Amino acid sequence: MAMTKADLVDAIYEKIGFSKKEAADLVELIFDTVKDTLGKGKKMKISGFGNFVVREKKSRMGRNPQTGQSIEISARKVLTFKPSQVLRADVNSSLETKPIAAESPRHRSKGE
Repeated sequence: MAMTKADLVDAIYEKIGFSKKEAADLVELIFDTVKDTLGKGKKMKISGFGNFVVREKKSRMGRNPQTGQSIEISARKVLTFKPSQVLRADVNSSLETKPIAAESPRHRSKGE
């Protein structure tokens, strides 16, 4: 199950002791700051967590897999995240103690 914004608010409420309103305001402020920074095309580095970077992708030629027809894929900006070594080590060490459950397949044919 994914962690939601409400789960973050609850975690701050329980661990720090802020009211739920203060915790919600803090979470919103953090996300707004991240969005504003990335929206300006700036890099965001969070020590011990990772880097968020907005990259420019050039337009390129692609192919429609259904028809085989060539199409132009327009230029766009993409957001990338590179975890820090600390975060990567923490995630890997916690995964070593727990088996990873297989996720259900996204697409199934009608016959299955």
